[in-house]
Amino acid sequence: MSDPSSNVIIFHNPACGTSRNTLALLKGRGVQPKVVDYLKAGWTEPQLKDLLRQMGLSARDLLRVRGTDAEARGLTDPGASEAAILKAMTENPVLVERPIVVTSKGAALCRPAERVLDLL
Repeated sequence: MSDPSSNVIIFHNPACGTSRNTLALLKGRGVQPKVVDYLKAGWTEPQLKDLLRQMGLSARDLLRVRGTDAEARGLTDPGASEAAILKAMTENPVLVERPIVVTSKGAALCRPAERVLDLL
């Protein structure tokens, strides 16, 4: 039987406190997730669309505004399309809110960090 924790993925930003806390919660439960530093790895549009589908969110729901140029890019404008937001997210990975955790139970944006417990 394979270790279920080996199927856990965290899309992680090591500079983010919430992301570090989520990773610590996972490890504290004995889970050794696959850690994806998405700022280095980047995103693809199909990957983001799949994650959004799993989480039941729109690209706008996953858009990180704080500490980014989202507003300057016009992405916070109510008229900004999903396609434009997704394109910007693939061009600039920091525009994606974090951390996102995927387990066999589903995927979630783990803000606050404790939301990860629902996925275990």
